Amino acid sequence: MTLISFVVPAFRVQGYLRECLDSILDQPVADIEVIGVDDCSPDDSGEILAEYAARDRRMHAVRLTENVGLGPARNVGLDRAVGEYVWFVDGDDWLAPECLVEVAERLRATRPDVLLVDHVRTHWNNAVTRSAMAEVFPEPPGEGTFRLRDRPETLRVLHTAWNRVVRRQFLGDLGLRFAPGWYEDVSFSYPVLMAAERIGVLDRVCVNYRQRRSGAITRTRGDRHFEVFHQWHRVFRLMDSWGSVVDDLRPAVFERMIWHYLTVLGNGQRIAPELRPAFFAQITADYARWLPPGGYPAPGGAEGLKHRLVAAGRWRTFSALRTVYLARDTARRTARTTRRRVAPRARRAARLARDTLLREYYRAELRRPVDPTLAVYAAYWYRGYADNPAAVHEAARRLAPQVRGVWIVRRDRVHTMPEGVEYVVAGTPAYYRALARARWLVNNVNFPDYVRKRPGSVHVQTHHGTPVKVMGLDQQRYPIGAVGMDFAGLLRRVDRWDFSISANSFSTQMWERAYPAEYTTLEVGYPRNDRLVNATAEEVLRLRAEFGLGLGERVVLYAPTHREHLPGYRPPFDPGRLLDVLGPAGRLLMRSHYFHDRERRARRPVDRVRDVSGHPRVEDLYLVADVLVTDYSSAMFDYAVLDRPIVVYAPDWEAYRLARGVYFDLLAEPPGAVATSFADLLDLFRAGGVDSAEATRARQRFRARFCALEDGHAAERVVRRVFLGEQPQPRCR
Repeated sequence: MTLISFVVPAFRVQGYLRECLDSILDQPVADIEVIGVDDCSPDDSGEILAEYAARDRRMHAVRLTENVGLGPARNVGLDRAVGEYVWFVDGDDWLAPECLVEVAERLRATRPDVLLVDHVRTHWNNAVTRSAMAEVFPEPPGEGTFRLRDRPETLRVLHTAWNRVVRRQFLGDLGLRFAPGWYEDVSFSYPVLMAAERIGVLDRVCVNYRQRRSGAITRTRGDRHFEVFHQWHRVFRLMDSWGSVVDDLRPAVFERMIWHYLTVLGNGQRIAPELRPAFFAQITADYARWLPPGGYPAPGGAEGLKHRLVAAGRWRTFSALRTVYLARDTARRTARTTRRRVAPRARRAARLARDTLLREYYRAELRRPVDPTLAVYAAYWYRGYADNPAAVHEAARRLAPQVRGVWIVRRDRVHTMPEGVEYVVAGTPAYYRALARARWLVNNVNFPDYVRKRPGSVHVQTHHGTPVKVMGLDQQRYPIGAVGMDFAGLLRRVDRWDFSISANSFSTQMWERAYPAEYTTLEVGYPRNDRLVNATAEEVLRLRAEFGLGLGERVVLYAPTHREHLPGYRPPFDPGRLLDVLGPAGRLLMRSHYFHDRERRARRPVDRVRDVSGHPRVEDLYLVADVLVTDYSSAMFDYAVLDRPIVVYAPDWEAYRLARGVYFDLLAEPPGAVATSFADLLDLFRAGGVDSAEATRARQRFRARFCALEDGHAAERVVRRVFLGEQPQPRCR
């Protein structure tokens, strides 16, 4: 018999769902099942559930035809569960490694109705805070079981569904299900404890409770927070139906209700100021309605004062008291911040006078109106006209000619700008003026920290590749590759984004994790790849002629990526030996990462080898190449659009994924043949493995996953949405 049925509802959790499912399915316990419930999610959560179900027989995917909410979605999973126990896990949380071994052992040994497990809150900045379990049980309860009336302090364990494993037959006999609406955990978790004859506690952190920076209801303002009252009313009505058998528990449950109400009211991110009086009035009404005849264990100190003000209905006094406490806390935070900023202010005061004057000029320009026709473009920290921003600019010139496009470029890269493209040089007055007054700001990286997000301006982050390596906040887990990163500063920059361009569903999922904010994702394909889709045979022949490449020559493009954690590392690569294997018709193009543009030295000339690192348009190189050899570069995703052979040359794969971190196993899901040493690379070309049937099948799977949106019109879709305001047709999932 299946021991545990996991029920995982999914709604807008595509960026986190894989981590959740992997954390369950990778546990060293066999007798489990996972029921994933797609609550009509508008993102790719349903597709992820279906993907896992197709490859793991323990996984079952259920797709709902309409959005029903978290509670009813859990009920759908519960109805399909066959396990002796059921564990409801939210799709954006994840289990601790190997915790299930101890959970399973405890369930088999004691057969509890409910087993409570510990958790930690895992914050977006990688900080971890412990739960209150140690405060609730200063002395761990041990392996035995108990009833709630024997240990009433158990009510102070966080009232969620995911920190308790519940016997399924017990739930069925009780007839308890989740109610619709927000705060659905309340009317499930408390009744479960009150009705259980056998409660167990496992003093082991099992759940990582993700504290999302955006998208969580705890950070959403609105009147739906009033639904907390309905859930508590359900608890007390259920107690009324049970009669006197739970009368001794009423005081403790009542105290929890008032504590919860005050917690919701005190969270400024939930209850807007204009709604607080009405919320307080409802607390007072519930206090009078449900107060136990013999009273309840009210807290002391400031919390006790709040309870007394609630009982008396004294909103004005309560509000004034809250203002005093907030002012005190703000003063304390300000004092700490001031102490931390003394040193940075001293350093800022030493900046050159010219920079100070230019920043003042920028601030003055910010007071002038936004230019409704101006779009500013940039790419790769002002390295020139390139990548997605260039493709969007070209489409905008065609589709939105009323928009004036101006590029930002470094002084040493001015010579690379195409004729007829307007530009300003970074650091000049014209640069600051354009930044201050532009309506649209389009970049494939972030603009500098001093750039302000003006009301009425639109920031478009195009990114510059589908990620193999972890990015953004996910780099916090790999500190070797994140030395010197300011994650708080990164999030301030991300908060400027209005649109995030995504090439595929995989990128969308990873960006939501790496860069959590309130931007709109445009999952439209990559604008820079339009040229690859639309290129004609005549254009390819012309480009090959410009590079001096003959019709019968086999051209290999070698494009390794940069290792931030190993700046001096270069993969072993001998151009001469590769050319020997390629034969007389072989030609080799070598391109280093753009981070090395200021440190390039002239390579020793080698016959049939050309250094193309300085070529401004990488798409030209893709079009002339017959084979791409790369490691962890996003070049593979772009080149795959052409459906030509790709070789992953990854001699440092194990070290790279451990130190830098990766989003998927590239060697298990490659875009073609794989070599982990230079000798292997030579053998692949020597034996024809580069374009073997196996390599071709791998490339087709890779293209289906990452290139499905590349139809040659991605830039057009961006322009129509961003510059022309056209709304896309809703996707049918």
